[in-house]
Amino acid sequence: MTAWFRYSTAIALAVAVLLSAWAVTDLPQEGRVLAFSILSGAAFGFVLQRSRFCFYCIARDYFEFRDANGLLGLLLALGVGLVGYYVLFSVFSPTPVAGRLPAGAHIGPVSWVLAVGAATFGFGMALAGSCISAHLYRLGEGSLASIVALLGAIIGFGLGFASWNPLYLATIHDAPIVWLPHRLGYGWSLLIQLVVLFALAAVLLRGHRAPNNSNKPSPLMSAEPNFRRLGHVLFAQRWPTYVGGLLVAAIGVMAFLRSGALGVTAELGSIARTTAANFDLLPARLFGLDGFAGCATVVKQTLLSRNGLFVVFLIAGSWCSALLANEFRLQWPSGTALLRNFAGGVLMGWGGMLALGCTVGTLLSGIMAGALSGWLFAVFCFLGAWLGWKLRKTGLNKFVN
Repeated sequence: MTAWFRYSTAIALAVAVLLSAWAVTDLPQEGRVLAFSILSGAAFGFVLQRSRFCFYCIARDYFEFRDANGLLGLLLALGVGLVGYYVLFSVFSPTPVAGRLPAGAHIGPVSWVLAVGAATFGFGMALAGSCISAHLYRLGEGSLASIVALLGAIIGFGLGFASWNPLYLATIHDAPIVWLPHRLGYGWSLLIQLVVLFALAAVLLRGHRAPNNSNKPSPLMSAEPNFRRLGHVLFAQRWPTYVGGLLVAAIGVMAFLRSGALGVTAELGSIARTTAANFDLLPARLFGLDGFAGCATVVKQTLLSRNGLFVVFLIAGSWCSALLANEFRLQWPSGTALLRNFAGGVLMGWGGMLALGCTVGTLLSGIMAGALSGWLFAVFCFLGAWLGWKLRKTGLNKFVN
């Protein structure tokens, strides 16, 4: 693929994103919100691809090489996002009111079902090699295995709907929904969470080993800055993880203010729910599901939805980034890789459905919102990812590698 073709295609994609946002702006009711979903989705995909912001990959780098850069970028995103969310909370509701939660925030029930769902999701992303958001941005890089993983996730969501009612009646119905400002107020809850993030960063730095490879991102500043160098830094060179973390946090806070908390599984879950409903595979009623905040799923009545546009243009933004960096190429997976990605996708879909979201929705947006459910998801998700990584290293090498 020639440089001229890559750049021309990337420019055409960027123009298509802008024209799409302009085209929906005047739609009745929420045209401007849909336009924001298009632009923020494209920006999110661009940032994820440039900084390689994949939750499993950054965890694996630490498990295998003790390279803490990725996890430190995630902690930075959580810290900046927490401050941004709390500023918004304090403006719209100066005092946390008992029994009332911030509208649209990913604050879910805390129970063993959440822990199991999170661990299953983490194990699934280890098998599939990436979390759901990373598989979406890797579609923009030409990864055909990601299509299989996402199809598996849709099936996993369907299995999650089938198992929802018994789990809801047994546990979730009575599970507490814990928003930390209700218990500690804005100031103390923010301070305690920032201290926890700082302590985690200190532990990671203590065990950190600097990577020694050619893929290490270079500093953004150059001794001899010029326009060509700036273009190379922005569009060809891998961004440091702290840059990715800062931009992910900024997009997350703006999205919460304008259209809703970040999440990438609502559209996949809605596709699964709509398909299952059309074939009469859903229970007559999913008890309590639509009353919870999180990556909400619905039986789709229209193609245009906030999360649907966000996800589609996330892929477009990633594709544009990959073309500019010469990182787009069709990748043909082996049969074993297809099976592994499909199995991992099913596990991520089932776990994400029970946890009411994934690493972007329940973990990232949940922790930024001060939800105990976000912290619990993080602990068990990374535990599941570690178990999956150990399996890939030792237990069933011939199958999962």
